[in-house]
Amino acid sequence: MKTRRPVKNVTHLAALASLAAYFFIMPGAEAAQSEWLRSEGGDVRIVADSAGDDGTIPAILDIRLKPGWKTYWLEPGASGITPQVTVDAGAGISLSGLRFPPPRTFDDGVVRYTGYDQSVAFPLALKREKPGDLMLEASVFLGICKDICIPVQGKLTLALPQNGVENPLDGARIKAAIAALPEKPSDDFKLASASFDPAAKRLRVALTVPANAGGATPDLFLAGPPGYGFGKPEKITNVDGQVTAEVPVRVSSKGGALKSGAVLLLARIGGRSMETPLAFD
Repeated sequence: MKTRRPVKNVTHLAALASLAAYFFIMPGAEAAQSEWLRSEGGDVRIVADSAGDDGTIPAILDIRLKPGWKTYWLEPGASGITPQVTVDAGAGISLSGLRFPPPRTFDDGVVRYTGYDQSVAFPLALKREKPGDLMLEASVFLGICKDICIPVQGKLTLALPQNGVENPLDGARIKAAIAALPEKPSDDFKLASASFDPAAKRLRVALTVPANAGGATPDLFLAGPPGYGFGKPEKITNVDGQVTAEVPVRVSSKGGALKSGAVLLLARIGGRSMETPLAFD
């Protein structure tokens, strides 16, 4: 796959996308769904449910890809685009995070990246900060790729009335997206140890994995702070449910120190997945 390294100037990206007619935005909002943000390779919207007693709003960024197109995970690789969502703080709604289901690794012999080649939903951590009828205004920026990577950028709006919205299909979509997220660490699936060697630029991890996985080795995905990238895991072993692996680390000149807790690990094995921050020894 030929990819374009993402341009950091968002204004420039927006101009390029407009000139190339890569996408257009339909105005308005409908019930618990925003209108679709449309692009050549797929469409994007926000779907939300009624807020809970604590103000938390179950919601997803819903991405429907066309056949042959892909989008990216949290750590997209050297030439990808990390999905980003920001909300207008003055609208009375806050966003504290965007979560991702387990991705796949793609390697066409030229570039290696992580993401999704089927339609996918990313749960959003939204919360009401004031009462009344509110209007969510969210800015979305992500990449949808085939032979080249197309930056998709635009605004989505969604009406969130005080009394909530009722749509069983939307609620089912959101519950399914949350159920697809990785587990938290547990006794039979957890990080045992982690260390980073800055001189060798190697990260070493040890995991306890489920006994029913046999001697299979897990798929490992890592995401860290700006300035750091992670290569293909190497020397992966599974001995009696204890997995070890080494991961090459790419450090830019502006990378700074790699601190304990700054790297997220996602492991997938035997139909289960788990994610945890790495606490270095």
